[in-house]
Amino acid sequence: MSTIRRVLQSALNAPYPKRTHACAQLSAALAGTDVVLAGWLLPERKISNVLSFFPIKDASGTAQLVVRRNNLNHLASLSHVPVESSVLIQGRVSERPVKDRRPSSAGDVEVHVDAFTVLNPADPVLPFYPSDDQTLANDELRARFRYLDLRRPALANNIRQRSIVSRLVRHSLHAEGFLEVETPLLLKSSPEGAREFLVPSRLSQGSQNDTPLFYSLPQSPQQPKQLLICSGAVDKYFQFAKCFRDEDGRKDRQPEFTQIDLEMAYVAWGPHLNSPNDGWRIGGHEVRAVIESLIGDIWQNVQGIRLPSSFNVMTYDQAMSRYGSDKPDTRFAIEIENITSRLPHHHQTSLANLGEILETLVVRRSEIAFVRANEQCQPTDEPTVTRIVLTNSNLSSWLCELVSPAIDPEHHTTLNNVLRLSVGDTLYVSRRHAVPKGASTPLGRIRTRLSESAQNIGDYVPPPYPHFLWVTEFPLFTRSDPDKEFLARGRWTSTHHPFTAPMWQDITAMYDGRIDQVRGQHYDLVLNGTEIGGGSVRVHDAAMQEYIFSHVLQLDESEKATFNHLLQALRCGAPPHGGIALGFDRLMSILCKTQSIRDVIAFPKTSVGTDPLFKSPATVSNDVLSQYGIQGIRT
Repeated sequence: MSTIRRVLQSALNAPYPKRTHACAQLSAALAGTDVVLAGWLLPERKISNVLSFFPIKDASGTAQLVVRRNNLNHLASLSHVPVESSVLIQGRVSERPVKDRRPSSAGDVEVHVDAFTVLNPADPVLPFYPSDDQTLANDELRARFRYLDLRRPALANNIRQRSIVSRLVRHSLHAEGFLEVETPLLLKSSPEGAREFLVPSRLSQGSQNDTPLFYSLPQSPQQPKQLLICSGAVDKYFQFAKCFRDEDGRKDRQPEFTQIDLEMAYVAWGPHLNSPNDGWRIGGHEVRAVIESLIGDIWQNVQGIRLPSSFNVMTYDQAMSRYGSDKPDTRFAIEIENITSRLPHHHQTSLANLGEILETLVVRRSEIAFVRANEQCQPTDEPTVTRIVLTNSNLSSWLCELVSPAIDPEHHTTLNNVLRLSVGDTLYVSRRHAVPKGASTPLGRIRTRLSESAQNIGDYVPPPYPHFLWVTEFPLFTRSDPDKEFLARGRWTSTHHPFTAPMWQDITAMYDGRIDQVRGQHYDLVLNGTEIGGGSVRVHDAAMQEYIFSHVLQLDESEKATFNHLLQALRCGAPPHGGIALGFDRLMSILCKTQSIRDVIAFPKTSVGTDPLFKSPATVSNDVLSQYGIQGIRT
């Protein structure tokens, strides 16, 4: 027995029989066939002293092994092989009894084992067992041993699904005449928005004053893809682009991520003569059509759902006014209502003078799915929001505590009728700037919180059909993006990026200095309240681009110098162009129905950007730093 145990606990370093089938390929059609399987041995289910069942798992699925012991064979020793060991199985396929068949792949057959070989034994005690679906290890442990975690069927299926979708994307875009072109990863730092990852270069040795030189990793391939279109060599470009952003740790963000990146020449700058009157008043119709077709192909082939040929369109102002979000979830009907125009004239005037409006979100007692979530919702973290539960005593006076002077009962009655209010309804009332800013309003955040709470409780189950939505006409410039303040330093910043074109109707306002009135030809694609992509028509006029850099964004000469090559390319007859990027990781998390994008990435970082498996980021020695002209700071 000791000799057998040594064999079972040693890796095989010798030739072995070739695998004939993957587990998922086994079927009743192979009954009576001798097969060779290779995979990971899972826990034994012992039926008697002479009979045991073992599952064997490979990348395709799982099959059941039947082991019958007697004194003339060595199969009993399979019980001593550690779980998760790599083994080779030789045996014969047999149909399972009808009552024992399973709907899974290979679920109607089993393999009667004739011989086995341990290819590489697992340690007797592992950090955790991916086959144990009753006890899921914590996130930190699974991240440290990600290669073991990837054996779990859920994660393995996600990775396989990702490959399937990437193949679909390539097929669909190639059929549309797109060329897949790779762009550089080592570029120059430029003030485009997010913080960048810098890569030191040994080229700094010998540069002026031996000043260290750095590459930056691209936040997106924005400039290379525009230059590619400017060249005329490529009319329609795409790639699965690796992007990098050194952002503060946030839930479900990754410092490196993948996007489906597209750019097209000669996109429209406004509606075509035959454009549908569906609210799309900007250019980029060609990009829209490609994306709607691509998304339709993905959902048809992966989910079996036929989407409409075109998606609904909503402006930024409409989204913020009705839903309080620039990426609204339109699956549930609770909407925000602006009640300013229903107030007495002097209240309207007072609010107008302040540049404010009064709006409300009503949760009706008849909306059963949101009753308990509403009871738990206390907007203590939204100081501008007041929560009012209507009773018989305040039905004709609920506004009096919010505005001064008090509003008479007749106005309350009119407003109650307009809002269709009843005793037991709850109102969330808020004053805000009349011109929406940023990504959400206080009532929009309340609306999102109600939905999330109702789903967590189990009272609200969103409809399964996907709600796609285009959001357009964003403000071209902003002072309300805290993520860009480190670059802006009080200046205007681009809502999207500095290469987004203004709507042609607002060009005069931009040159007149009415910056807050300028809308961009920017479009976001939203699915069920999640932004899955964004793009724009680009500035192709070098004079306009230089004006935006100098007079709107107020870049200094060193900042503008990082874009000189782009300005020169625009002066070389660059065509009007535009594009979009779809967040591939986010898209896959939705398709795989998982809450975290880490579940669809083979080797993800944590929410704070660290990698417990590869132990990155990590320090390097001063000797290494000195090669790049960098000196460590002692603290």
